[in-house]
Amino acid sequence: MQEAIRETLNARRLLCPLPVIRTQDKVKQLNTGDQLEIICTDPGVMHDIPAWCRINGHKVLETNSGNHEYIIIIEVGAK
Repeated sequence: MQEAIRETLNARRLLCPLPVIRTQDKVKQLNTGDQLEIICTDPGVMHDIPAWCRINGHKVLETNSGNHEYIIIIEVGAK
């Protein structure tokens, strides 16, 4: 079995819906169990990305905010 990896997506200075679209595109390149750290400056992602994860079967592991940045770490669910 392949070891899970952790990728980072820079979605700074992107406004809704682009952070979600970029997250969706990146997740398509990852395997089940991999983690993706999304770094954004649009506060709307704190609602939008967790909602997208619920709909698409991915898991939000952590959310953080500070210094005008919003960081969400997700685990890729089964495709």
